[in-house]
Amino acid sequence: MDSAADTGGYQAWSEVTPDAARRLLVAAVEAFAERGYHATTTRDIAGRAGMSPAALYIHYKTKEELLHRISRIGHDKALEILETAAAGPGTSADRLDAAVRSFVGWHAAHHTTARVVQYELDALAPEHRGEIVALRRESDAAVRRIIAEGVRAGEFDVPDVPGTTLAVLSLCIDVARWFSTAGHRTPDEVGALYADLVLRMVGARPAAGPVVQK
Repeated sequence: MDSAADTGGYQAWSEVTPDAARRLLVAAVEAFAERGYHATTTRDIAGRAGMSPAALYIHYKTKEELLHRISRIGHDKALEILETAAAGPGTSADRLDAAVRSFVGWHAAHHTTARVVQYELDALAPEHRGEIVALRRESDAAVRRIIAEGVRAGEFDVPDVPGTTLAVLSLCIDVARWFSTAGHRTPDEVGALYADLVLRMVGARPAAGPVVQK
């Protein structure tokens, strides 16, 4: 299962302790991805974890609390990936390439988790949804910064930076919806393919120095 995979130095759910809480969270990810949040019961989750329904409430007060924990960890990881790339070395094209490779690679390697993280947002309670939306805005800002810097340096030809940022993130996130380990491409290969597509999308070309405003 991708929920326990280790990709790029990231051990999924290592933040969650004790072991029983982690087992319940992994079971919830699998159940939510397979059946959807609303169709999943706490009994389903406990059964997948090999525990009694009563045991779940020792670690999580509600099913929504489980979803929030999953979503928070996943969005924190996504933001870390994008901010690391945005602050990295090289040209804007280098940094955009690194951001897309890592972001897509994570969504492919952890596609079950990513589907829950990215597509169950509306099931969160209002206060939790607001918290996650704020993290998504920070992720958007990291990618937007790379693209805007590339435009200023003359590396990218992007008339609409906000719109292009949204398109790039949507393209990357959608990998979680269709990726399968039974396919013929690895997460790294999909990351490389999408990085190339995104660089073409922004019209990447060799850096020509800052654009002089007349």
